[in-house]
Amino acid sequence: MTSTRQGYNHELEVLRQEILDMGTRVEQAIGQAITSLTKQDLEMAMRVKAGDDYIDNMESDIEDKCMLLIARQQPLARDLRIIGTGLKITTDLERVGDHAYDIAKITLEIGKEPLIKPLVDIPRMSEMAQKMLRDSLVAYINLDIRLAEQVCADDDAVDDLYDQTIRELLTYMMEDPTTIKQATQLLFVVRYLERVADHATNIGEWVNYLVTGQRMRKK
Repeated sequence: MTSTRQGYNHELEVLRQEILDMGTRVEQAIGQAITSLTKQDLEMAMRVKAGDDYIDNMESDIEDKCMLLIARQQPLARDLRIIGTGLKITTDLERVGDHAYDIAKITLEIGKEPLIKPLVDIPRMSEMAQKMLRDSLVAYINLDIRLAEQVCADDDAVDDLYDQTIRELLTYMMEDPTTIKQATQLLFVVRYLERVADHATNIGEWVNYLVTGQRMRKK
């Protein structure tokens, strides 16, 4: 029985490590997508798009492992929460990967067309969202409720910057109709980054559930 439990614990640890690896991968994808946009590096944007299939495969592999663990071990209580939250977190990470893909696609659409303004707030917003994602994964690995709660609190600052950037881009569109197409594309980028922060918040909430067995109350 002891060796069986040790083997099971090892499988759970492997699962956690694979989720962390996936999280690291998608966080890098977001960073590269924004870099490709700000530097108008089309080759980097194409690499980000191509890498989305790898992220999707990581999600599928993790899901398969979770389902096999449930089928073989029939876990109860906390063990079931570990597997269940793993599935939920993986879904959020896959969606972050989708947003990296979407941003890279917009970079390719803009191409070498001159940017309507220096991109300052978008990279800043990306850094904030990426930090939230990193912190949420650290909280997950360390079962750190305080850090998970801090991730959720940090979402307010991202939302504020989101609102500010949206207003600025809308002003560009009203003052100069020739900027409408690109400004609209940048509006989508800002929205994707706001969603990345939301997914990091989701992960923080799942960490809290994993540790306490209780869902955090929405604002």
